[in-house]
Parts: sequence; C-alpha cells; structure tokens
Amino acid sequence: MELKEIANELVAGCRENRTAENLGKLYAADAVSAEAVDDVGMGREVQGLDAIRGKHEWWDNAAEVSHVSVSDPMLHGDDRFAVIFEIKGKFIESGENFDMSEVGVYHVADGKIVREEFFY
Repeated sequence: MELKEIANELVAGCRENRTAENLGKLYAADAVSAEAVDDVGMGREVQGLDAIRGKHEWWDNAAEVSHVSVSDPMLHGDDRFAVIFEIKGKFIESGENFDMSEVGVYHVADGKIVREEFFY
C-alpha cells in the first residue's frame, strides 16, 4: 500500500470502529507504539502487534468513550503522516470525565506502519 492509502485506511478504521482489524492489516509485525509519558505502567514504548493490541485492550477496558473526532491525515514526505484525535469520555475506575486531544504520528516503511508516536 502507498502512504496515502495507509493513512486514509487508518483514519477510516478509527472513524468506523475497525481499529483492531486494521492493526493486522496496516502494521508491521514488529511495529513500535510510543506514548509521551508512561501513565499506566506499561512503559513509554511497546513493540510488536501483541503488545500494541494489549494497549488497545487496556484502553477499551479503562475508558468509556462518548465522542471521538478523527482528522483527515496530514502527509509528511513519503514515509510519515499525522492524525489529530479529539476524545471525550469517562475513566471507568475513577468515574472521572476527560476531554483530550492527541496527535498521532505514524511512520511507514515497506507498505506498513512501523512506528506510531502520540503527543498530548
């Protein structure tokens, strides 16, 4: 897949609740996911699809999301793109509401996402 196709499919998957399906489709087996801080004790970086799936499972079990806005992808050269996420919801354990913005930067090589970085 070309960069623009990957970026468009990632965004469509986020908007259509197909994120889990897209992990196997769009990500390299040894992809890295990096957070700005280690808020939950998993470390700032995880590597591999199983670890990235684990992050998604943690999020799904920790938060009730009431609204998500996903920007169109912004391409950068031939190997990166960024997406802005606006998310509203509630943390299940504490009941605390949240309203967050984050930027995901995705690095692509050989037709797969090899690294994602989140800024918030």
